[in-house]
Amino acid sequence: MGRKIHPLGFRLGVNQKHYSYWFAQKKDYPKFLEGDRKIRNFVENYIQKHVKNVSNYGGVGHIEIQRKTDLIQIDIHTGFPDLLIEEQSLGISQMKSDLGNILGLGNRNLRVTLTSVTQPYGEPKILAEHVALQLRSRIPFRRTMKKTIELVGRTNGQGIKIQIAGRLNGSEMARVEWAREGRVPLQTIKANISYCYHPAQTIHGVLGIKIWIFRDSH
Repeated sequence: MGRKIHPLGFRLGVNQKHYSYWFAQKKDYPKFLEGDRKIRNFVENYIQKHVKNVSNYGGVGHIEIQRKTDLIQIDIHTGFPDLLIEEQSLGISQMKSDLGNILGLGNRNLRVTLTSVTQPYGEPKILAEHVALQLRSRIPFRRTMKKTIELVGRTNGQGIKIQIAGRLNGSEMARVEWAREGRVPLQTIKANISYCYHPAQTIHGVLGIKIWIFRDSH
């Protein structure tokens, strides 16, 4: 029977790093962990709600959180930060204010920065959000997978694998379909693998989207 392990946790300390940086006493660890989850969910929901031109928006690649003695630093890695700033009348300041109210902090204790991702479609999370948008628009899943693979392309010897599970195209029975282009060596610890799981809510139920991207380290 197959034994599955998370591709990113499998490679921590080799070619993957943590997205949260802080130290805590044992009694504070659950509180900080829950706080990080709230921050990430709030930022992603806020951006989806306030960015009108979602089809051209690069999405959020990942969010890095650093906790210091008197400061929480939130670094949002996004595909098109300029579009995010233009679409919001008040820019990042409104999101910072709302987030500070949720966490019970003043503006002086919170710093939010936007960082541009060099290749937006090389980030699995941005790709997964793009696939979810296509599936919610009732575009056939095979065409969606093919177009998504074309977005990434095969550069620097990289490969991509996409897996979608659920009631595909509204069929009665759930199944799993996948497509791969290039090499995706999941069993090799030194392989630079990026991974994301993203659920897509459709009228037929929830579809689970998994994306693996292999980048050649050389």
